[in-house]
Amino acid sequence: MTNETFADDVVMSRYHDCMAKQTTVRLPDELADRAEAVARVRGASLNQLIIDSLEAEIERVRRDDDFTARAKRLLERDREILDRLAE
Repeated sequence: MTNETFADDVVMSRYHDCMAKQTTVRLPDELADRAEAVARVRGASLNQLIIDSLEAEIERVRRDDDFTARAKRLLERDREILDRLAE
């Protein structure tokens, strides 16, 4: 399965094209301290470090064939359930 196929199969909802979605993340104190230190050294905000880290992780799993195969199976299962509910 290619990444393009996976991307085509996944429908992502968008909060708003031009607005950021706000969320709260609870971090253990030690992790928060380390993240703040990394952000300071980079000259970035903690928010930007979290965004960069999430983008890197999402890109990593999108290149993982096992992950994309599992995601496709879950999507197909969900689609089957929704189809049965719609009958």
